[in-house]
Amino acid sequence: MIEDTIVALSSGALPAGIAVIRISGPAARHALEQLTGAPPMAREARLRRVRNAAGETIDRGIALLFDGPNTATGEDLCELHVHGGRAVVAACLGALTALPGVRLAEPGEFTRRAFENGRIDLTEAEGLADLLGAETEGQRLRAVRDAGGALRALYEGWMSRLVRARALLEASFDFTDEGDVSEDVSFGVRPILARLRADMKEHLAGARRGEILRHGFQIVIAGAPNAGKSSLLNALARRDVAIVSPVPGTTRDVIEVTLDLGGVPVRLVDTAGLRATSDPVEMIGVERAQVAMWEADLVLWLVDASENDALTHVKQRNPDASWSHHGGMEDRGHTPAPTLRIATKSDLPASIDRSKFEPFDLALSAESGEGVPALIERLAQAAHEAAGDPTALVPTRIRHREIVMDALRLLEEEAFEAAPPEIQAETLRRASDRLGALTGRIGVEDLLDVIFSQFCIGK
Repeated sequence: MIEDTIVALSSGALPAGIAVIRISGPAARHALEQLTGAPPMAREARLRRVRNAAGETIDRGIALLFDGPNTATGEDLCELHVHGGRAVVAACLGALTALPGVRLAEPGEFTRRAFENGRIDLTEAEGLADLLGAETEGQRLRAVRDAGGALRALYEGWMSRLVRARALLEASFDFTDEGDVSEDVSFGVRPILARLRADMKEHLAGARRGEILRHGFQIVIAGAPNAGKSSLLNALARRDVAIVSPVPGTTRDVIEVTLDLGGVPVRLVDTAGLRATSDPVEMIGVERAQVAMWEADLVLWLVDASENDALTHVKQRNPDASWSHHGGMEDRGHTPAPTLRIATKSDLPASIDRSKFEPFDLALSAESGEGVPALIERLAQAAHEAAGDPTALVPTRIRHREIVMDALRLLEEEAFEAAPPEIQAETLRRASDRLGALTGRIGVEDLLDVIFSQFCIGK
């Protein structure tokens, strides 16, 4: 049972024009009364003088009272809207936490109380966390969908179908002596489960799209030393992210920057030049570059078009090559990422022979900007195709994918249909319980601390 009343700044970083201080718990009304006098009527905003325990005025602001359980947290909740100065907020929080039973909230504690009091389910809480962290329009759209209960409705619909199928099965062996219950009623279970399996598989097929929109479409810039990788990264980022030098081997580690390309987060990764080297530090950079290429969604293979052997370099990155020297990655189930072969330094006199560019997908100059807009357009198109529709119902977290896979394994057609009806009914119960972990109905206690600790304080 919740006994503490929690308080926190629930608005943005200070200083600000207005600061919103939220109070939630059994002593919320009393706390508001201690600082502002007689509380306002529920859900009515009133201008009040805010005072500390000594009766000294802290500020003048708006006081609001919301009676539970129909509040964001499911309990009595109050708000103070005061001027957003650091000293004002600190004085208000100090006066509140000096009251018995009132303390500062932990990260995510307001949302956790909303979950524990049944105001939201776990997928809605996760959607809210994603909404707070959204940096692109696509991320915002998907987070709004999840926070609004779209995933909850999908998963609860699956559970309802399992309940229906289980009821049919139990009727087949519990009430066969009743005249109105057919002995073959269990045959109605097959189409229900067939459709459910298909829907779950379709849902899982979109898992990679969900991961890309949440974590970013990874594009790795690779090639030989001095191919123009760091210059291109700076040109795409429109700022100096990486050091550019004519000295080969300047980049020795993976450098990453995230861009918003039309609503999809894109992670651009600059890597060390790939070459044989005896320098132990550079060797580490080369190994990391190779690993990054195997983890990429798209590789930009850069070749200095001003070099005499440019055609030799472009052939070194064959999209169909096995790349067996990359630490045995292909033995772990990895396949090479799609590749765009790019001719760089197209503005140099040595690159004037345009026939050199025929084997390449694009030619550009990071210095002059020639070809860079065309590359950005190609990258945005690739990222959008990989991320798909941001409002589509796909798993957004590894947790979702693993639970759906677990439930689907329980419903495997051959093993399920070979079992007696009593075992089938028990299997449906287990599958439904497993799906219940998606919304937080069952077996998620050990996850709650992890999930809600990712929120900011005051949310």
